[in-house]
Amino acid sequence: MEPFTARVIEAIKHIPPGTVMTYGQIARIAGSPRAARQVARVLHSMSRNYQLPWHRVVNKDGKIMLSDPDQANMQQYLLESEGILFLQKGIVELAKYQYQTVT
Repeated sequence: MEPFTARVIEAIKHIPPGTVMTYGQIARIAGSPRAARQVARVLHSMSRNYQLPWHRVVNKDGKIMLSDPDQANMQQYLLESEGILFLQKGIVELAKYQYQTVT
């Protein structure tokens, strides 16, 4: 496994319940600030194998980015079950729920 991928997995594993991180934020933590799309690929390909809390990752605007409506609804449901309230359908208030790490 590449070091970047390993760092992405570790960052995602440590997102606490009731908070979210953005793809770009995770990319920065993993050492490649412009690799938000690679973070999405890691989530897509490794969430099940590594039991990642995939639902805690949103875009830079706090938006759920899944194109499949059932999966997007599942992500919103999982976040709501952790106490996250949405500004509108599919959009999390980052100012309130974004997890800030010390790096």
